[in-house]
Amino acid sequence: MKPRSGARVFQAEFSVLMEKTKDYISDRSCTMINETILAIIIAFAISALLCPIVIPFLHKLKFGQQVRDDGPQAHLKKQGTPTMGGLVILSSIVITSLFYIKDYPKIIPILFMTVGFGIVGFLDDYIKIVMKRSEGLNPKQKLAGQILITGVFAYYLWNSGEVSMEMLIPFTGGFDNGLFLNAGIFFVPFLFFVVLGTDNGVNFTDGLDGLCTSVTILVATFMTIVAIGEDAGISPITGAVVGSLLGFLLFNVYPAKVFMGDTGSLALGGFVAASAFMMQMPFFIPIVGLIYLVEVLSVIMQVTYFKATHGKRIFKMAPIHHHFELCGWSETRVVAVFSITTAILCLVAYLGL
Repeated sequence: MKPRSGARVFQAEFSVLMEKTKDYISDRSCTMINETILAIIIAFAISALLCPIVIPFLHKLKFGQQVRDDGPQAHLKKQGTPTMGGLVILSSIVITSLFYIKDYPKIIPILFMTVGFGIVGFLDDYIKIVMKRSEGLNPKQKLAGQILITGVFAYYLWNSGEVSMEMLIPFTGGFDNGLFLNAGIFFVPFLFFVVLGTDNGVNFTDGLDGLCTSVTILVATFMTIVAIGEDAGISPITGAVVGSLLGFLLFNVYPAKVFMGDTGSLALGGFVAASAFMMQMPFFIPIVGLIYLVEVLSVIMQVTYFKATHGKRIFKMAPIHHHFELCGWSETRVVAVFSITTAILCLVAYLGL
């Protein structure tokens, strides 16, 4: 009888412990959700309030967009629209993130990548717009900056021990039962390939009013949901990006009053790549960020084919969103289709968890 009594006591104590654990997890999840929602609201407010202040200032400084003569004719009216609006996006993300760094230290590497690539973009925009050098940073200079920042991030992942370098393979059972790839010594080259590819893909996506903003809002929302569900410790910064872009979209939607420029697009590329690696999810980027991939591939294919055939083209214009415009699609239709596609792909990616 005593063993049974002891078993009952142990079972009762174990049940109490499990209930306390569930309560703790529930309370922690609720706290994280509330803090993430607050981050979205704060970032949105900062972005929405800064834009009406910054846009006239950019007008005054004549930081206007230069439009290609060989592009869609409808874009000629965009000439002079203030660019470098990415400064608003970056400011909103940084200010919001500062409230959470103490409790969420894992956001620091993502913030570093976001700001680092944003600085490269800012230098490119500044040289093009202020110094009137249309090419901006030359390809070697831009690549050198991207490699330097990525190298620091790679060093952190390799040496910190805070984040596993194993990468979840989609549709294999999720974080609990799924398969993870350990690339070993090939992890660093793979990281460079993914980061640089993603960054340039996001950059090429920024070519229509609200396109890059809308697509990245959806990608960042996906990252936020997963970060909360897996307790990844980065949801405040992913939420801050969502809020910042929502506020910016108020002024970036067609007809845009401001463009994000390379300052914004390169920063967002760094954010997407860094967030994916911090959650061991780089293989999910081609799914949720398929638009980025298609945009950069369209440019590579166009340039390669043009050189190989001495002047022939696959697309009417690259990146591919301009091809659809020249096929008769309105700017708003392209943005809507690309955004809807991204939304569906985010749902597909979620099924792969």
